[in-house]
Amino acid sequence: MDQTSSRLDSMTLSVTVNRNWRQLYDEFWRPEEFPRWASGLSDASLTNVDGKWRAKGPEGPIEIIFSGHNAYGIMDHRVRLNDDRTVYIPLRVIENGDGAEVLLTLFRQPGMSDVRFAGDADWVRRDLERLRELAEQP
Repeated sequence: MDQTSSRLDSMTLSVTVNRNWRQLYDEFWRPEEFPRWASGLSDASLTNVDGKWRAKGPEGPIEIIFSGHNAYGIMDHRVRLNDDRTVYIPLRVIENGDGAEVLLTLFRQPGMSDVRFAGDADWVRRDLERLRELAEQP
């Protein structure tokens, strides 16, 4: 990344799901559903305290601000880290024929190495695959 630029490198990762996109979105948009497939959050650590979602992240306590239910399949969230940095995570469920496409854009954070960015991308791919597995279960 150019050090004079405020833009972050990014990649969008996706998975195709054999399920109606609205049904998939309606099942998985709720914050309490994220731990089922998002391995960075565990069932035990994600709690809602006074309207704020908190969890134990890989690097310490985090606060997560989730987008509300909407008609567009948007599941964006922002993760506030323990050093007050906020990471924006765009997440969409879109129509793909009779099924769905789930897309997550991963932004390379300032100072993040190529190896770490690739590792985060692999982590997201595993999480998206877990979401697909859960969504396609009968």
